[in-house]
Amino acid sequence: MKKHTPRRTFIKQTMGAGLAVGTTSLFSGELFANGIQTPPFEQTPLAYAFNALEPHIDAMTMEIHYTKHAAAYTKNLNEAAAAEFKGANHSIEEVLQKISSFSVKMRNNGGGHFNHEFFWKTMKPSGSILQDGRLKEAIMSSFNSYENFQSKLSETAMSRFGSGWAWLYVDEKKLLQIGSTPNQDNPLMDVSNIKGTPLLGIDVWEHAYYLKYQNRRAEYISHWFNLIDWKKVEERLNVLS
Repeated sequence: MKKHTPRRTFIKQTMGAGLAVGTTSLFSGELFANGIQTPPFEQTPLAYAFNALEPHIDAMTMEIHYTKHAAAYTKNLNEAAAAEFKGANHSIEEVLQKISSFSVKMRNNGGGHFNHEFFWKTMKPSGSILQDGRLKEAIMSSFNSYENFQSKLSETAMSRFGSGWAWLYVDEKKLLQIGSTPNQDNPLMDVSNIKGTPLLGIDVWEHAYYLKYQNRRAEYISHWFNLIDWKKVEERLNVLS
């Protein structure tokens, strides 16, 4: 049986000394042009049809989630930016990293905008398999097995009281961690109870699953693992080195 590199050693070796969580532009070339996003913030068009994630997430849920909930976060974020940026240009990451300096409206809607843009790109029709490589080695090193990783992330998502998110993220010590945040908070925020750079996140607000699953959050979480775009998650990890 293959012996895994100790967790702390592996993460530090693969992340390298250049990782600076909170300053690295995770979405260079993904959300932002030249690393900078100026107001107004915009929704990125979905890369797939509303029904493309069935049977795991139904078309009606996707349509309402994208066109109503996520669209409202973007609209309200732009309203907050118009009032609070005072002509300055800020990327969404810069805003989140200093969110304590902004209003509650900015926190809720900036988080909502970022989290949903992140979430759509986490998934793809039919999902994919976690291939051998840097990400798989990091998961195995940190959690001993993929099954342990899946179990811990599922448990974390299930135990989030009320609305929120569960995350796989790289913390400020360059270690792979699993944690959750309430409402639309995320690990990038300076007010978050967990801090770092997100690699993978699952939305456990009821509007993300209730039309199909009602109160069966565990079933939704289990099905969601079939949609993960592991190539995208690994790209996020690679940006940090």
